[in-house]
Amino acid sequence: MDAQSLHAALASADSLDALGLAARRIDALVEQLQAQGAPVETMAAQVTALNTRLFERTWQMLAPTELVAASCLLVMGSEGRGEQLLKTDQDNGLLLRDAEDAGALERLAEHVAPRFAEALAGFGYPPCPGHIMLTNPLWRQPLAAFREQIRQWLFGPDPEGPMRLAIFFDAAAVAGDAGLLDEARGHLESIASSQDLVLARFAAAADQFQEPAHWWARLRGKLDEEPLDLKKLGTFPVVHGVRALALQQRVRERGTGQRLRALIAGGRVDADLAADTLQALHALMQLRLAHQLRQRQRGEVPGNALRPAELPDDERQALRDALAVVKRWRVFLRQHFRLDAL
Repeated sequence: MDAQSLHAALASADSLDALGLAARRIDALVEQLQAQGAPVETMAAQVTALNTRLFERTWQMLAPTELVAASCLLVMGSEGRGEQLLKTDQDNGLLLRDAEDAGALERLAEHVAPRFAEALAGFGYPPCPGHIMLTNPLWRQPLAAFREQIRQWLFGPDPEGPMRLAIFFDAAAVAGDAGLLDEARGHLESIASSQDLVLARFAAAADQFQEPAHWWARLRGKLDEEPLDLKKLGTFPVVHGVRALALQQRVRERGTGQRLRALIAGGRVDADLAADTLQALHALMQLRLAHQLRQRQRGEVPGNALRPAELPDDERQALRDALAVVKRWRVFLRQHFRLDAL
């Protein structure tokens, strides 16, 4: 099994059942690549390309041609950033073209949305617990309405607004008219990039999760410490901090690594800190993948929480090193966005 054969299977599939057979082999490919020692960025790139093709083919099979042409199917979250490894829940949406027949397009989209979600669930992508899916009218709107939605998330009173903006900021087009996404993202940049206070509030989410008491001392020893959440304490502060900087500097790159490299090139972040932070992110992604594969082998539901004392010595050291860099990154974010003044 390799990525090339899976691409061929997706391209030749003539039914949802055939797509499902290929989709269910993607996680096995990740496990195979991990066993071979493939870099985490390489694995994520291969998974992203396969998932993009899978979602595109599924949408084309289910949506009428006129809807495909007049809309943009989005994926978000780690899928949108191109950082997905093992399958997680669905994060998607749909932008519709503004047109005289917009009402008809909306009715078509409303009809197709549950069928699309059901198909993905059958492929192993469960529904999103937060309903970030095109079955939710919030994530299925004409462009003009969505532009106003962005403004409300940015300046309105909705406490969920900043995180919904973060979700949208990571969107990637996988089918249809990608120009709709470009217009929506351009609107966000035009109203947000010069708003220092708004950007600071947006960036503050990267610093919202606090480490358990005495966690660093516990991590240095072999104690049966409380589980650490690799996402909340590790990857999220990096991903969201880079996301906030990218919004501030109008960086359009899709992934965290690409965004960091663009920020370095533009002189917007210290090159050594950015390089260390990207290395730490990849180490954390690798640790999370290894942890989740062990959970799957034990018949458990893969998650983000792990006990460092249960890790092999080399992984435990890698975790310590990566979290130390994340602490430095969070200090930089506090200073850059003046978070202490909020």
